[in-house]
Amino acid sequence: MNYLAEIARSWLAQNPARVWFPVLISLIFAAFGRAVRGVTTSGALAGAVVCFALLLGAGARGFTALFVVFLLTWGSTRVGYDRKRSLGTAERRDGRSASQVLANLGVASVCALLYASGWRDSRILIALAAALAEAAADTISSEIGQAVGGTPRLVTNWNPVPAGTDGAITLAGTAAGVGAAIAVSLTGTLAGRPALICAAAGVLGMMADSLLGATLERRGSMGNNAVNFSSTAIAALLAFLIA
Repeated sequence: MNYLAEIARSWLAQNPARVWFPVLISLIFAAFGRAVRGVTTSGALAGAVVCFALLLGAGARGFTALFVVFLLTWGSTRVGYDRKRSLGTAERRDGRSASQVLANLGVASVCALLYASGWRDSRILIALAAALAEAAADTISSEIGQAVGGTPRLVTNWNPVPAGTDGAITLAGTAAGVGAAIAVSLTGTLAGRPALICAAAGVLGMMADSLLGATLERRGSMGNNAVNFSSTAIAALLAFLIA
């Protein structure tokens, strides 16, 4: 937070409009997310911070990618909601909390702040888009898989397990996740090789999330938020190294 404020003060000193406009957009985005019950009040505040960071670091393209992630995850959460509620796997109706928002979007925010602070390496923006692609892919694969995916199987041994089991995947959910990674990658980067790198890294991060869930999370060594943060970090690192 202090680092973000320091960057904002620096930009404000140079050109006030470069900060106030992102602030306005971030507040509108947060209010919208809360109004449609995509996030709780704390989640909306965290979303505003994330949005501000992405606008500072990646501009309109970063915001557009973030908005696509929000729409995809918000919509997938509501697909088959009654079924997921009966299974005990549905998200709360008032939306995701601040810890969930930061677990999924914190890595992308860090990438944006690094770029805004002067590390003008295009690989940082590719890593940012990959982190967003993984966040969307992971959430959507889980939500769609629980809604319409049939019997899930544990990624480590392919045994059938109950819906909502950590590390379990379905074919339908995985396909939806791949599609989400591609959609976000095309939004967050220029078409061509950067988008391909982001999508591939996002899908690999989604697979890493399932593996961490089936091992460390099932044993109680990691919580869900830690797994989500780690998988977005893996996607970002892979994209950075490949690029």
